[in-house]
Amino acid sequence: MKTNASFVALFTVLLLLGVGCARHEGAYAPVHTPGADLENQAKFVLLDRATRNSVTVSGLQERLLEDGRLEVIANVRNRLNRRIEVQINCVFKDSRGFPIQDDVPFRTLILTENAQEGVRFVSAVPGAETYTIRVRQAR
Repeated sequence: MKTNASFVALFTVLLLLGVGCARHEGAYAPVHTPGADLENQAKFVLLDRATRNSVTVSGLQERLLEDGRLEVIANVRNRLNRRIEVQINCVFKDSRGFPIQDDVPFRTLILTENAQEGVRFVSAVPGAETYTIRVRQAR
């Protein structure tokens, strides 16, 4: 009986040492998390839990301007019965889904109680075929 207990203890120690000494050489493949790539698929995304509970979009309108730039108007609605402050931006993308502009700053949007406001975005350069409007809680 004592031999079995010492064998199990020795086996456990050797197993833990073997696992602890395992090494991985080289690069790692990226981990795909289902649902985490929503910004690549949706035209309107909410970036945090607070905006998910307080903001929605009631309509999106897009048109191509004469000079080839894309114009987007979003009707952003406050779902709460109090004034809120959020930040919003629009990332314009090419046909493959890559951004066509380097710096896309967020701007502050103040929505009064249960209000809806149209927010207009125009791409800085021609060639935008799609976009993603992103909203986050103001910091």
